[in-house]
Amino acid sequence: MSAEEPVSEGVLLDVRALRIAFAGAFASTSANTQPLLLAVDGVGFQVAAGETLALLGESGCGKSASALGLLRLLPAAGRMVGGEVRFEGRDLLQLPEAEMRTVRGGGMAMIFQEPATSLNPVLTVGHQVGEVLERHLGLTGRAANERSLELLTAVGIADPARRLGEYPFQLSGGMKQRVMIAVALAGNPRLLIADEPTTALDVTIQAQILELLRSLQAERAMGMLLITHDLGVVAQMATRVGVMYAGEIVEEAPRDDFFSSPRHPYTQKLFAALPDLAQRGGRLETIPGQVPALAEMPTGCRFAARCAHAWQLCRQQSPEWREVAVGHRVRCHLYSEAGGGHSPGDGGVPTGAAELSATIATTARQRAPEPTLLVVDDLRVHFPIRRGILQRTVGYVRAVDGVSLALARGRTLALVGESGCGKTTVGKAILQLIMASGGSVRLLGQELGGQSRSALRPLRRRMQMIFQDPFASLNPRLSVGEIIGEGMHALGMVGKAEQGRAAAITAVLQQVGLDAAATDRYPHEFSGGQRQRIAIARALAVQPDLVICDEPTSALDVSVQAQILNLLGTLQDDLGLAYLFITHNFAVVDHLAHEVAVMYLGRIVERGTVDEVLRSPSHPYTRALLSAVPSPRLAMHPRSQPEYIRLPGEIPSPANPPAGCHFNPRCRQATAVCRERYPETSTLTTTHTVNCHLYAPDQVNSQVGVSVE
Repeated sequence: MSAEEPVSEGVLLDVRALRIAFAGAFASTSANTQPLLLAVDGVGFQVAAGETLALLGESGCGKSASALGLLRLLPAAGRMVGGEVRFEGRDLLQLPEAEMRTVRGGGMAMIFQEPATSLNPVLTVGHQVGEVLERHLGLTGRAANERSLELLTAVGIADPARRLGEYPFQLSGGMKQRVMIAVALAGNPRLLIADEPTTALDVTIQAQILELLRSLQAERAMGMLLITHDLGVVAQMATRVGVMYAGEIVEEAPRDDFFSSPRHPYTQKLFAALPDLAQRGGRLETIPGQVPALAEMPTGCRFAARCAHAWQLCRQQSPEWREVAVGHRVRCHLYSEAGGGHSPGDGGVPTGAAELSATIATTARQRAPEPTLLVVDDLRVHFPIRRGILQRTVGYVRAVDGVSLALARGRTLALVGESGCGKTTVGKAILQLIMASGGSVRLLGQELGGQSRSALRPLRRRMQMIFQDPFASLNPRLSVGEIIGEGMHALGMVGKAEQGRAAAITAVLQQVGLDAAATDRYPHEFSGGQRQRIAIARALAVQPDLVICDEPTSALDVSVQAQILNLLGTLQDDLGLAYLFITHNFAVVDHLAHEVAVMYLGRIVERGTVDEVLRSPSHPYTRALLSAVPSPRLAMHPRSQPEYIRLPGEIPSPANPPAGCHFNPRCRQATAVCRERYPETSTLTTTHTVNCHLYAPDQVNSQVGVSVE
């Protein structure tokens, strides 16, 4: 927005030409000579009461820096170097700090991205909510306690009186996020800033949080600035959408126009990179390169280096805003007079990935059935609960309680379910990183359970794991070459000759799309997607047959996620790898997997091919999970979205599972028999089974033809 444009009636927040910079990493010690690197350059937008503006873009584009700048909460290295931030008519950048404290929490409040690090771990929930009530509403004592109870009840926390006296570590991820929302709402703000409020949450918890934010916004007529990289969340929540790239907003449009006719090449690439439940197979489109570093911002269009439509003008001159429809504007030379001869595409949602999936079937899906590689039978992992001075066992946490599965070479089995259902424990128990309490795990026909460390060593190279957070799983003190070579040396994959080892490391780096120069660098020098490639290279270095992937794309941008999914698919085609893919992202499952197993409270409740489980879900839990998946297609085809099935409460404790079917307390179809005994396995087809009393073995034939919509 230009400085000359008038403020629209009802606008709460009016941001004009905002510029935020950070001190350079190699700056001089003199404050006067410290170079400043622009992270946000000329950003402008408005947010009205009752409206939601979504800021969308990859990590490093300046979304969170913009939000922190609005509240003047930048870190020590941050500087506000220009622009205006007018909230209810007052320029916040000109207010003294004492007045700014009344705005934070009272006028504008923020839900931070990671509640576990944003909540004070040494203060109770009640204390943290009470601080806001006292500061902005003057409530103390009994009045503050009653208001705190009302707030926790409003955000959907059960037994709020008990939760007020608990600490953040005693709460689940979803509950911590709800507490963050309660703290943010305690001062009755008129504008709410939500920074990635559902990142890494289960789809069911995410759906509850989004539903909660929508209802609270409607009740209070709040304005909302939503920061996210999830197009599905944008589709559900936004009124208008702003796309940020490299510190600038490059496209802004009403939600419906944005989804039906994205104009900027960057926006189109984001759509093409997104796996969706409507897509199958093929390779996802990717965006080459990455967001430029602050010290390397180009002079022209900042997206030119990654844009297939760029020409000489794009690299020389920064584009101006162009109005392409009512309320829809874009910063791109393709829409200028000089760009008349260049094609920006058809203006609709790019279908490159969808076309590929329709015309190119992956080699893995065409392959003839391979012999079984992994067989897991009745796997159980029970952790003892010990109490008292003598630490006697008083019970067990049944993290995994009778899981059976099989996986062939060149195939992908997706293991899905909410956090706490035992997915990761299954993966670690298969690799013998956790001792199983019972059952059998056979790899290549050899039993893994009960083997000594020396007996397991030859089999270790046959099975590897890619962990969820590559930054936490890569040793920061070792170079990339040392990280990859460590496993090769430990398992005797290469000899002692340094030349042979270096060649092997270079080969595996090239296999995952990294060059040999990465060998001497350290993990902190790479982006998130590159670190995940290094983790994949470490797993591949010992030439495994089985790779267990534990949420490898959960915290990645859609563009980086597309690169990793393409890489995993290519490696499977080339090497015949088998993947056990642990995730709660159904779009990724639909794109990559061949079979799906749905876990709930330590047990598999439904399994089958991707088409059977995702297109014709039978278990009420599976249907609830699928109904909670936010899809970008919702904005264009609202009627295609299944009815949202709200699951009450959270997953019960595996230390005290409910009697009968474990899902019965949250199931709206539960009957008396569901509360009495656990359902047997019912076979719906040769590849599709379900554990549910709705499909009792003697009723399967009559149930298969019944619609489950």
